[in-house]
Amino acid sequence: MGSRIILFIVGFLVWVLLNWVPDWQHIVIGIFASALVAFLTGDLFVRRPHLLTHAGRYIWFLYYIPVFVWECFKANIDVAYRVLHPDLPIHPGIVKVKTSLRSDTALTFLANSITLTPGTLSVDVDKENGVLYVHWIEVREKGVEKATKIIVERFERILKRIFE
Repeated sequence: MGSRIILFIVGFLVWVLLNWVPDWQHIVIGIFASALVAFLTGDLFVRRPHLLTHAGRYIWFLYYIPVFVWECFKANIDVAYRVLHPDLPIHPGIVKVKTSLRSDTALTFLANSITLTPGTLSVDVDKENGVLYVHWIEVREKGVEKATKIIVERFERILKRIFE
């Protein structure tokens, strides 16, 4: 029940922040939509709701956002350069990277962060072995340790502080 309440509160706050309309109709619709989402998916979203009470996690999340945006910006420039210079050779492939993240939410954030960064795509997550398989447009390193350092490390150390 606690995870549904927290999901309702977070959902409603996001609704209010994205809506910017303080009239009562939008607030009622926001309450209804947040309650519906919390009721339907509350047990799927947060398995450890007590972690959301630690304020330090939100500070790390605020730090994570510019890091993620910067990495996406750099990757966009790289992919755009490759598109504009078709003679530039690419070496696509699937690489295996390790992660020390164990929670489902942390692994999901990591996989989505990798996928949303142009030039990389998370293909599979092996939670038991702490391994992700990533399609990389320009495989610079085939070794697990070096590929992990290039692809995963920048996100993982922040996500660990947020979700674990």
